[in-house]
Amino acid sequence: MSMLAQNKYPLRFQRHATNSHHPIFPTRVYCSPATTTRPKLDQGSITVEPPPPIQLTVASKPDPNDPSLQSAWSHRAWVASGCATVLISLAKSLTTSIDSQMWLEPTLAGLVGYVLADLGSGVYHWGIDNYGSAKTPIFGSQIEAFQGHHKWPWTITKRQFANNLHALARAVTFVVLPIDFLCNDPIFSTFAGVCSGCIMFSQQFHAWAHCTKSKLPWLVVALQDLGILVSRSQHAAHHRPPYNNNYCIVSGVWNQFLDRQNVFEVLEMVLFFKFGVRPRSWSDPSSDWTEEKFASDNIPQTLP
Repeated sequence: MSMLAQNKYPLRFQRHATNSHHPIFPTRVYCSPATTTRPKLDQGSITVEPPPPIQLTVASKPDPNDPSLQSAWSHRAWVASGCATVLISLAKSLTTSIDSQMWLEPTLAGLVGYVLADLGSGVYHWGIDNYGSAKTPIFGSQIEAFQGHHKWPWTITKRQFANNLHALARAVTFVVLPIDFLCNDPIFSTFAGVCSGCIMFSQQFHAWAHCTKSKLPWLVVALQDLGILVSRSQHAAHHRPPYNNNYCIVSGVWNQFLDRQNVFEVLEMVLFFKFGVRPRSWSDPSSDWTEEKFASDNIPQTLP
């Protein structure tokens, strides 16, 4: 009690409290915990409603004669523009090489452009196969086409030439044509012409890799057998589980290195830990990845 008084009252008040003749009665305060009673639930009155069924949108089988597979005049115009852009690069390379008597360096530059075009096609193919959707700005239509290509790969053989190439031809026109007018270096012109040309025609090389040998020109078959163009057998592995390899579609020369070194798997891990984005190839193969077969003789099978 004295300790409590020392801590709580001044010294003068302590003396007055000690000399007081009035008795001090101890007081105790009892605290009891308040209890609340929750009403019991009537188990019979609870009704658990099942969640509404999930409505799945199943894409219908594409029609081989679908107008969307036909070439429009705008497609042809862009392909013509892209081809003209590539030819300007190669023509400038040839004329400047003649003037400077420089042949070895432009030739090596063209070889480098050809090799890097295959690498670029693989990186691009990997990206749009695994990331984005039809709603992605700028690339949405190509993403939708490439991701749907796994279910119906034969559609690429039904696309007309300009329809298949116009998107890449437009990109080549916008990127390479200004370089053609600004650059007079034969080495860089050769590199730009060969690299952009291979990238623009990569979709046609891709389409040939889905055709049977009997339906291809003999020259295309010879180039595929020599490894100059991506072969049908090599690209077939891309359309088999686990659907995460053989992305390159120009010559396929990079496929073995990229797959053995797990380059794309490393890139996927980096993107996942940096941005939390999972690639499609990490999911178990679903019907979206599985090729739908057809028995019709009018529709070519994906690969022989």
